[in-house]
Amino acid sequence: MRRVLAGALACVFAISANVSLAQDKPPLKLGGILDMSSLYADITGSGSETAAKMAVEDFGGEVLGRKIEVVVGDHLNKADLAANIARDMLDNQGVEMIFDVAASATALAAGEIAKARGKIIMFNGPGSIRLTNEACGPFTVHYVFDTFAQANVTGLAAVKSGLDTWFFLTADYAFGQDLEKDTSNVVVKSGGKVLGNVRHPINTSDFSSFLLQAQASKAKVIGLANAGGDTINAIKQAAEFGLTKSGQKLSPLLAFVTDIDSVGLETAQGLLLAEAFYWDLNDDTRAFSKRFMERVKRVPTSAQAGVYSSVTHYLKAVKAAGTTDSAAVIKVMKETPINDMFAKNGKIREDGRMIHDMYLFEVKKPSESKGRWDDYKLLATVPGDQAFQPLEASRCPLVKK
Repeated sequence: MRRVLAGALACVFAISANVSLAQDKPPLKLGGILDMSSLYADITGSGSETAAKMAVEDFGGEVLGRKIEVVVGDHLNKADLAANIARDMLDNQGVEMIFDVAASATALAAGEIAKARGKIIMFNGPGSIRLTNEACGPFTVHYVFDTFAQANVTGLAAVKSGLDTWFFLTADYAFGQDLEKDTSNVVVKSGGKVLGNVRHPINTSDFSSFLLQAQASKAKVIGLANAGGDTINAIKQAAEFGLTKSGQKLSPLLAFVTDIDSVGLETAQGLLLAEAFYWDLNDDTRAFSKRFMERVKRVPTSAQAGVYSSVTHYLKAVKAAGTTDSAAVIKVMKETPINDMFAKNGKIREDGRMIHDMYLFEVKKPSESKGRWDDYKLLATVPGDQAFQPLEASRCPLVKK
């Protein structure tokens, strides 16, 4: 009996010692720089925070004996504020990895801070191709989509179907400019013509003057090189102006399922768009989305699904590497294929671009939808090596040529 009691006490002391040791270690902090209150809040925002926390919970809540914590900051769509938040997270809060960063201008600013400090930063919400070209870094990962893939998947399909003259309505910042440029290249290369463009300030409420210019161009397609609230407002106001009824077709070059829900199928039906993820693609996407909806009360966007996937991939790499050292962790991340509800056989290239399938969808007619969120018809699955910029075309200085 004494031996049994002694053994039991030894186990208790060992467990207590391990718990004490784990408590002595600082938490592993992951930092989300998000748009929590402006035009991209539905795309990323609190949903991205929730997705990151779900990934942490599913992973077990700790790694290498350290509790995992998610901290977030609202950048208010201001590049200087995003840089300051990144600086504070990395210098003062002990954050080891930054995720999402929502918009392109804010991502470029935060990316420079992370690069200077040798920390991993993973972009889920921003789209600018510059993030894996001129602004690439050894610890930068562009995970979900970019302007090249959006342009390539949507623009190519449109021109092939005879929609070969374009006019662009473009948000006047890094993301919109890159999206217009990349789509223009695809249109011209495919035999189409660009008849003109007009640029609008971010977070515009009145698109009337811009839409009148687009209408006057007589272009078959009005390419919306914007996102979030700007895309929603442009689509709604274009319908009010009767642009689509007059024969012109709108092509939102970056739209999310939350945008289509806001617009409504009556107005959005027939739109062609490219997405990296859709909640109703298969059993895996449906299972994840069901759990996400229980918390957020709406389906996840591709950016939010990408947050879950990328945070999980990072934590697995930390565990495998046995350290949070950026060089060791990114090495494992780039060597390890990604297979989950977001990507099948995904791969992070040397320029930081995560290569995965992209999807071309058409927005359903109201009569085709079975209910809210049943918005898309899958037209094509585009393999990642065809959707994203070829490595040989990269302008990233890290790419060996």
